[in-house]
Amino acid sequence: MTEQIVSPTLSVKGLCRYFGTRAAAHDVNLELRRGEVLGLLGPNGAGKTTIMRMLTGNLAPSAGVIKICGVDLLDKPREAKSHIGYLPEIPPLYRQLTVGEYLRLAARLHHVAKAKIEAALDEVVQRCGLGNTRERLIGLLSKGYQQRVGIAQALIHGPDVIILDEPTVGLDPNQMRDIRSLIRELGAKHSVILSTHILSEVEAVCDRVHILHGGRTVFSDSVNELKQKGASLEEIFMRYTMNIECPGTSLTP
Repeated sequence: MTEQIVSPTLSVKGLCRYFGTRAAAHDVNLELRRGEVLGLLGPNGAGKTTIMRMLTGNLAPSAGVIKICGVDLLDKPREAKSHIGYLPEIPPLYRQLTVGEYLRLAARLHHVAKAKIEAALDEVVQRCGLGNTRERLIGLLSKGYQQRVGIAQALIHGPDVIILDEPTVGLDPNQMRDIRSLIRELGAKHSVILSTHILSEVEAVCDRVHILHGGRTVFSDSVNELKQKGASLEEIFMRYTMNIECPGTSLTP
């Protein structure tokens, strides 16, 4: 086993974020390695979006350490962010651009060398199943293909860590199946964090599950371990998120 496989691509220790006296995230710890897909679960208001905003450098933590491929996100934000690909719940698409124009723009924004942009474009178009859409306006694509374009922009610079926020929301069953298949493929070469409300999606594509409630971690385990124990993810989710007083509403930093 090589050092590249052993070393975590994402390391989060003691992550906290306070808004006034309310703790949106409190003492969260995560670790992710290449080849793993982590399912981030929790009810509305659990802190998932806050945590993802901190992991991608869009929100400063109140406390804690985030390292991407060993680079401290707070000390060296530009270097750390170069290892991250991010698809927010609402994809950052320019509907008036063609797929090709938009992905070339994304490549430039991610500082892909000019001489390598076309090769990078060819690769993500193939990986995301966008081969016949390069010259089509994004605004004229179906929701499923727009999600594919959103994932493509997150991959264009070859990141080590890919963070996907509700990538299948609003899709029909066939589109959901296609995106799930793509996520499984991404998980073979990258580290992937998948935030979703769909428990079956986690069971289908994730290696590990991390459940949040009230800004805290309440459960963390591998999906295979749950299956071997005959445990239902739905039952686990309900047990740890329904009848527990929200612990993050009155904490102070």
